[in-house]
Amino acid sequence: QREKAAVRIQAWWRGGRVRQTLLQAALRAWAIQCWWRSAQAKTLEQRRRLALRLYTCQEWAVVKVQAQVRMWQARRRFLQARQAACTIQSHWRWHTSQTRGLLQGCYEVKASHLELDIEILMA
Repeated sequence: QREKAAVRIQAWWRGGRVRQTLLQAALRAWAIQCWWRSAQAKTLEQRRRLALRLYTCQEWAVVKVQAQVRMWQARRRFLQARQAACTIQSHWRWHTSQTRGLLQGCYEVKASHLELDIEILMA
């Protein structure tokens, strides 16, 4: 009788120890899983930030290239317009120098005298 009671007490004690050990193991596993999930979340966040940073750098590079191309095109158009204006001005100056403030006329030599017909044009 006493031996049966001792076996029962020992079984109960061992069962309690096993349950306690299993509970501690489950709690430790849960703590490890929580840590792992947070580490995974941090890693994922770092990857996301890196991808965002790379995307931002690429976008800025594209914007800079587009701005440089637009500037180059605008400068080319400006230089073409300036060259056209210089050409027009030089031709206009040449034309006005040919027609303004110069003596225009004709002369004719006859046997006994010189006949001059002179006009002075001032514009």
